Amino acid sequence: MTKLSVIIIVKNEAGNIGACIASVAWADEIIVVDSGSSDGTVEICRELGAKVFVHDWPGYGPQKNRALDYASHDWVLSLDADERVTPELRAEIESVLQNPQADGYEISRLSSFCGRFMLHSGWSPDYVLRLFRRDKGRFSDALVHESVQMRGSSARLQQRLQHYSYRDFEDVLGKLNNYSSAAAVMLERKGKKGSLTQAVLHGMWAFFRTYILRAGFLDGREGFMLAVMNAENSYYRYIKLWLKQQR
Repeated sequence: MTKLSVIIIVKNEAGNIGACIASVAWADEIIVVDSGSSDGTVEICRELGAKVFVHDWPGYGPQKNRALDYASHDWVLSLDADERVTPELRAEIESVLQNPQADGYEISRLSSFCGRFMLHSGWSPDYVLRLFRRDKGRFSDALVHESVQMRGSSARLQQRLQHYSYRDFEDVLGKLNNYSSAAAVMLERKGKKGSLTQAVLHGMWAFFRTYILRAGFLDGREGFMLAVMNAENSYYRYIKLWLKQQR
């Protein structure tokens, strides 16, 4: 079977990284790129046999490309610290790598929000390209919401990747601030203009799209909370862009 490198980027993920690495302990190599953790994340990774490299923080896409550059095997599986490979997904990956029929594979994520796995709200089936030939893929340079840019064919796996994305409301608030700030920088780099009107309209649209068009109401209270979070994220990114341009 073709050998596999797993790559993970982290910062202060002591509560997550142990379970993540344990779920891929069967891989031939685990690469972790840390951006200055202070909670014992690096020590946990090393104790579990991962190769750890420490760098500054240039954004999600560039950091994942750094991790990719450290990988030494032909195939790469990219994970976030809050993701877990199930035994069923492991079996499918191992089967695929015995005789690959594509250069990259998309995996559907089953994501949780404040303790509930979301089956609607635009979060399911949520296919992301994560398994690919090292010489055929590269991450986009996006500061947030990066993706693998493939130079070759792709297919889809059947088994799902478990994603524990927002543990509680404190986690929601922290990520909301970080993601909206990065998104505002990306909008500015693209030459976009911000305004209060834009912020309000984008926020209203994000709520309507999540809760109504993507059936977030079927995800119960958490579906409503997620729709509000998406609205706030969209609102904040344009407000932050507007304020940056005002200054």
